[in-house]
Amino acid sequence: MSNSQHVKNDNRRTAVANEAARIIQEQGLSDFRSAKEKAVERLGLKRNGSLPSNLEIELALAERNRIFKGDTHFVQLNHLRKVALNAMKLLTVFNVRLTGPVLSGNATEHSRIDLHLFADAQESVAATLKNIGIAYRSVQIRHSFRIHRPEQFPGYRFNLDESEFHATVFPELLRRHSPLSPVDGKPMARVAISELERLLNQT
Repeated sequence: MSNSQHVKNDNRRTAVANEAARIIQEQGLSDFRSAKEKAVERLGLKRNGSLPSNLEIELALAERNRIFKGDTHFVQLNHLRKVALNAMKLLTVFNVRLTGPVLSGNATEHSRIDLHLFADAQESVAATLKNIGIAYRSVQIRHSFRIHRPEQFPGYRFNLDESEFHATVFPELLRRHSPLSPVDGKPMARVAISELERLLNQT
């Protein structure tokens, strides 16, 4: 491949990554693949060309948050983390962990709060949510513990303090095993209540 072709591919990847990041930030789209497809369409590019990785889009999103949101992003992120902490304390019996963009710092105003809970009987989570007065919807959430091997896990969607939550329920035996991140393919970063409290105290 010639140098000019390399440059063209790099420019394409950068353009798609930036447009996908804009779509995620402004429209709240959480699926990287869909964001790439929309970006390619809006830029009028061919679908069979080089596309950015999810990590490239994540980095572009971080840059957009820094440039276009500034202090507003920090205030918003801090608020979401405090809301997450309140919910985690209500669900502490399930060894709850915070993960996703609210933890990584790449949350937008549209971002949901992602929690991982651990219980061998998922019905116990539903019962707890009901007992504390939180309306919920049962869902199936995809996670991969091995590359290209997604699995379905039970979960719940609910709202608390005007924020949307997605809570995946894993069996107890998976408590020490984190699913792979859709961003970089590495085990997802997760924090417990005490770790989130320390993070909030540092900001």
